[in-house]
Amino acid sequence: MKQDIREELEVFEGISISVANGIFTVKGAKGELQKRLHNPKIKSSITNNLVVFEAKKGTQREKRLIKAYIAHLKSIMRGVKETHTYKLRICSGHFPMTVSVKGNVFEIKNFVGETVPRTLALPEGVKVSVDGHFILVESINKEKAGQTASLIEKLTRRAAFDKRIFQDGIYVIEKDGKPIIK
Repeated sequence: MKQDIREELEVFEGISISVANGIFTVKGAKGELQKRLHNPKIKSSITNNLVVFEAKKGTQREKRLIKAYIAHLKSIMRGVKETHTYKLRICSGHFPMTVSVKGNVFEIKNFVGETVPRTLALPEGVKVSVDGHFILVESINKEKAGQTASLIEKLTRRAAFDKRIFQDGIYVIEKDGKPIIK
């Protein structure tokens, strides 16, 4: 059933937001992010510290899109206010692996006795630090932080090996401050 849909999102304190041609620009204490949230059937505007999304004679599809846009903007606003942090754990059983960050290159040496180091080019805007058995991935962009954490985890995967037995690797243990392992 088609109906008029209107959703509002209150802008967090200390954050400025603007929209032009479907591109939202969010500025905060930690930095600035841009995100393209555009659909011809959805009108977006900013009035009195509120982001307003409207769809005239909208369907469930437009309602779902508006809710997704609101979720993206909340994530972006939280990111420019305080960074998104992912925590990984280094697990090495038999061979002691060495993990380091040199510039924008993440490197794993001696993984299960391999002589050639495994490397990963880090994207711009992501800070990776190694502290003992833990790796911290921080960024104002939640998508980049999550993607980098998963790429680091994927870097130590080995095909055709049962991970219940061969447990060496690097694993995500916290996603954006929420523990995965209980």
